[in-house]
Amino acid sequence: MSRAFARAAGERMAAAHVSPYGGVWYPPHERSLNALLDELFETSCRRTGPHILPGVVAMILPHAAPRYSGTVAAAAYRHVQLARPERVFILGFSHAGGQRGIAIPNISRYRTPLGEMAVDVAGAQALCSTTVFRMVSEREACDHSVEIQLPFLQRVAPAARVIPLYVGRMAEPERTAAAEILARAWREGDILLASSDLTHYGPRFGYVPFSVDFQIAARLRELDRSVLAAASSVDCEQFLETLCQSGATACGYQPISLLLRTLSLMGGEDIFQDELDYQTSGEITGDFHESVSYAATGYFRRSAFEVNQLEQHELLLAAHATLDRLRQTGAREHGSSLNLSVLTRRAPVFVTLRYHGRVVGCVGRVFHCLPLAEAIPQMTLSAALDDPRRLQDQSIPRDLEIEISLLTPMKLVRGADAIQTGRDGVYLECGSQRALLLPQVARPGWSGAAFLDLLFKKAGIEARAYHDSEGRLCIFQAQVFRG
Repeated sequence: MSRAFARAAGERMAAAHVSPYGGVWYPPHERSLNALLDELFETSCRRTGPHILPGVVAMILPHAAPRYSGTVAAAAYRHVQLARPERVFILGFSHAGGQRGIAIPNISRYRTPLGEMAVDVAGAQALCSTTVFRMVSEREACDHSVEIQLPFLQRVAPAARVIPLYVGRMAEPERTAAAEILARAWREGDILLASSDLTHYGPRFGYVPFSVDFQIAARLRELDRSVLAAASSVDCEQFLETLCQSGATACGYQPISLLLRTLSLMGGEDIFQDELDYQTSGEITGDFHESVSYAATGYFRRSAFEVNQLEQHELLLAAHATLDRLRQTGAREHGSSLNLSVLTRRAPVFVTLRYHGRVVGCVGRVFHCLPLAEAIPQMTLSAALDDPRRLQDQSIPRDLEIEISLLTPMKLVRGADAIQTGRDGVYLECGSQRALLLPQVARPGWSGAAFLDLLFKKAGIEARAYHDSEGRLCIFQAQVFRG
């Protein structure tokens, strides 16, 4: 599309596109739609807790009718609300299929029961001045994968402008070219949203890899977990390979693939995926004979997972107070009652105890995380009382050093080449075996391969056993503070 044609198209981008989903997929009137959104956001807060991470860069969101996937979507949109983006790129697709490349509807704004939302016309024109993106008529680009997101955006970021992208089939060179353009177009304060549901299970979807029994919820969760783990890699090829191997039916795999490739081309701090919420329609309806899975994930810079100096001090204080209570009473009781907002955050964390430089306890939790207000005292007590390395036949000494390691989420990697010792910790799943090494365990000068060998030894497996299995290797980073 030439620049002259793009300018001419922009002059015609005057009419508002009236979304046809009001009254069909969600309530048709402002009052009733706002009431539904109120309910979804309140339910989300109860499910996932009140803490919101700052600085979201990108997200994967579901797009079913809000009464099904809206609570999960709200977990992501609460982060959008904190970010207050100027622009939002919505990466959707057409469920009718057949589309190639990336299409942008020739409109200047959207209209829903909540009013109008502006399209970034200049941004859309700039994308269409390249050969990768093309502008199409309104009737060619209307799908709920994009438009189901609009009421949520109007609720949390009413001043934001959107750029709707309908992502179709692309060969790898086309995807890379599009991602390079998007990475250059992205500005600090923008957010990329990829719209996709996950597993579509049941005869209607032509996907019945296992029967409906008492294990189906767990099997669906494991299948979806493999997809989300692959997306955590921020590696488009690894994500697509996982879909191919597992047969998982993530309908928006093209938007997700483009999102991952774009993120991989952005500079700055490392980006980590955080799973914000997950649910299935089978769980909602009680009928798993046909079920669609919904997940909300956020992509954040590494610094989003850190706490400031005051919060570090308070977390250490909570650990020391817990040990003081243990010395005084001998009971496993929390020794501090803090009231920092960060303490409501659910995060993977380890507490390490050292006595004259020697580790005498190290306990943590990586999954099914507790709020930090509960996790820090609990991990401190476990490190002091349950670790086999604990001091025997003596009271808890007062000169114990406490070290807290606050972890980022896990990022799936292919092997030792991705490990940067001194920066990365490593986590392994291989069959029933699990093992983790914190970043500070690595000695100076160690290679990634040497660090990985130590991980295999801790897990009690041979390297060959891992390579011959469907094991998962992840890296993470940690903010470490002590006192």
